This record gives sequence, structure tokens and C-alpha cells, in this order.
Amino acid sequence: MDRTQKSEVVSELTRTFSETSVVIVTRNLGLTVAQSTVLRNKMREAGAAYKVSKNKLARIALEGTTYAPLADLLTGPTALSTSTDPVAPAKVIVDFAKTNDKLEIVGAVMGTTVLDVAGVKALAELPSLDELRAKIVGLIQAPATKIVQIVQAPAAQLARVLSAYAEKDKEAA
Repeated sequence: MDRTQKSEVVSELTRTFSETSVVIVTRNLGLTVAQSTVLRNKMREAGAAYKVSKNKLARIALEGTTYAPLADLLTGPTALSTSTDPVAPAKVIVDFAKTNDKLEIVGAVMGTTVLDVAGVKALAELPSLDELRAKIVGLIQAPATKIVQIVQAPAAQLARVLSAYAEKDKEAA
């Protein structure tokens, strides 16, 4: 890799760090190409990215960002998982690590908070942004539905009372 390629990688990583809300560091302990491809595809489906990069270049890109504390975690064969949704990459990484012992979670930084392995696992248990959005829409729609039911209830009761009087008049006649 020549100097221009290295500078391109650093600028790409710097841009990625400026656009993301979480960076998770994992250590690859012998993942095959097929396993890495499966992991990348799962990350892509979740709206996240999984990238193996040289530690020295990643450290250079981390300088001056809120993710600078990650530099200490970059030892050995590492990879970086990033996303604007902080929960999505954590869920994919934790699920993949459960089924594959060749992927080790090292740590993460979310915003200005440094997370250890337990923090990443706790983050993976949270609902994703899409799940939270669905819950909010459901909460917003619920009062409107209740209001419609309450407004319609007196009319329905009145109709039942009138129907009962009509039935009573029919029986009397």
C-alpha cells in the first residue's frame, strides 16, 4: 500500500467516524473469508458497516475525534463496526459472536462514552431505532383511536336504547 492509498484510507475512516454514532472494535481470531462475508452481509442488512483496517491507519483517523479512546483497543487483528443507529451493529456483533468463537468483542465508543464488552452486550439488548419509532407511532395513534371510541360510544348506547324501546313497542302492539 503506497502513501496515497494510505491517505485515502485515513480520510475515508475519518469521514466514517464523523458520520457515525457508535464504533465497535472486534478482534478476529481466524475468521474465514466466508464467515467475514456473512458478518458483513448481516451488518449491511442492519444498516451498519464492518471494516477491517490497519490499526496504525485507524489510530491516525481517530485523532481529534470523539472516538480517540478506541486507539488503546486497536491491537492485533481488529475490525471496526460503525452505524448511525447505535444498537444495530451491537445486536449483529453480539449475535454473531454467540455462534462463532473466532470473533471477540473488545469494546466500543458511543458518543463520548467508552463501553466494555458488557456495555456492548447491554447495548445489544436495547430496542433499535426502527423498533423505537414503531412504538412511538403506536403511542401516538393509541389516543386518537381511544378518542374515536369514546365519541362513538354515546351514539351507540343511544341507538341501543332506541332499539330497545322500538322492540318494546312492537311487543306491546
